[in-house]
Amino acid sequence: MIDLRLLREDPERVRASQRARQADPGLVDALLAADEARRAAVTAADSLRTEQKAASTAVRGASAEERPAILDRAKALAAQVKAAEAAQAEADLALRSAALALPNTVLDGVPPGGEQDFVVLEQVGQIPSYDFPVKDHLDLGTALAAIDTERGAKVSGSRFAFLTGWGALLELALVNLAMGAAVEAGFTPVIAPALVRPEAMEGTGFLGAHAAEVYQLEGDDLYLVGTSEVPLAAFHSGEVVDELPYRYAGFSSCFRREAGSHGRDTRGIIRVHQFEKVELFSLVAPADADAEHLRLLAYEKAFLSLLELPFRVIDVAAGDLGTSAARKYDCEAWLPSQERWLELTSTSNCTDFQARRLGIRSRGEQGLAPVATLNGTACATFRTIAVLLEVHQRADGSVHVPEALRPYLAGRKELLPQ
Repeated sequence: MIDLRLLREDPERVRASQRARQADPGLVDALLAADEARRAAVTAADSLRTEQKAASTAVRGASAEERPAILDRAKALAAQVKAAEAAQAEADLALRSAALALPNTVLDGVPPGGEQDFVVLEQVGQIPSYDFPVKDHLDLGTALAAIDTERGAKVSGSRFAFLTGWGALLELALVNLAMGAAVEAGFTPVIAPALVRPEAMEGTGFLGAHAAEVYQLEGDDLYLVGTSEVPLAAFHSGEVVDELPYRYAGFSSCFRREAGSHGRDTRGIIRVHQFEKVELFSLVAPADADAEHLRLLAYEKAFLSLLELPFRVIDVAAGDLGTSAARKYDCEAWLPSQERWLELTSTSNCTDFQARRLGIRSRGEQGLAPVATLNGTACATFRTIAVLLEVHQRADGSVHVPEALRPYLAGRKELLPQ
C-alpha cells in the first residue's frame, strides 16, 4: 500500500498516477476520506479514554455525596469508550480496504497509457531471416519428441503439456544455467513453496483486481503461486531486516488460470497453466531501488544474450504495470513463426509498496521504515523453450544449441528430429 504521508502531502501526485494508469482517481479521494475518518475516530477514542481516566481518579478523592454522580459519569464514559473503540476498529478496516484498492504510485518518467503505449528503449541483436519455411515451436518440438500437448490435454486439459526427452532436458538446462548465473551475480538460491497463505498473495498485490488469474484451494485456504515472487516477498514478512540488500533467486512451479486470455496463444506452450520459473527478488533500501532495478535488468539482458536470442527492452506503460509495480521493464524476444516480439522476462520496482503490506522494515537514521522490493524473471522455462526452438531452427528441422547451454545438454551442439 502507498505511504499515507505521501497521500496527505501530495494527493495530486497520486491522482496523476491513477490517470496515467487509466484508472479511477476517485480511489485517491476515497482513501483520503477513510484516512481522515480513521484519524477522527482515533482522536475521539483517545479523548474519551482521557475523560474516563480522569473520572476514575476523581472517584477516589470524592466525598460520599459526590461519589454516586461521579460513578454514574464513569460508567457512562466506559460505555462511550467501548463504542468509540468499536468505531475506531471499523474505521481501521475501512482505511485498510481503501488502501488495498489503490495501486502503487508510478515513478516519474513511466509512459502513461495502456498495454500498447510502451516505449522501446533498445534492441539487442538482429531479427533473424530464414531461407526456408519457418516452423513454429510446436511442430519443431513434436519432431524432436520434446513437446507433447495432445497427451497434456488428455491428462490435464487445455493449456497443459508434457516436456519429454530433449524438451525435459532443455528445461533443466535452462534452470541450471539461470540459477548458476544468478548465484554468480550474488543471489542466494531458494527452492520456494508453490502454495501460500492469503496474506502472502494479498501482500504482494495478486488478489483484488488480479484474483481471477489465481488458483485457490478453498478447502485449505491456500493459493497456488503464479510466480515465486510471492513466497520470496513473504519470506521476511513481519520482520525487521538488517544488512541490506537481500537478494534471492527462487525456483518454483507456477500456476496461472490465464483468465481473460481466451483464444490467445492457444497453440503450443507459450501460454500455459503450469510452468517452472527462476525468479530474482531483492530487498534494498528505498534510495537504492532505482539502481537495483537496473541491476536486475542487466542480469536479464545478459541471460538472453547467453541464449543467443534477439530481443528488445521496453519501458512498460503505467496501465500495464499491475498493482504493485511503480516501474517495469520487459525484455521481449523475437518469435519467428508469428513475426512478433514476445515477453520472456520482466523486472519490476515495487518501491516500498509490498513491504508496507507485508510489514517488512529495516532500521535507519529515522528509525524503522519499510524497505523496497524488486523482482525480475531469470528464466520462465516454457516460453523460453518455445523461442529457443524457433529462433535456432534449421532447414532440416534440427535446432542449434547455444554454447552456454551445451554443458547442461551433454555437450550437444544441435538437437536432431527423431
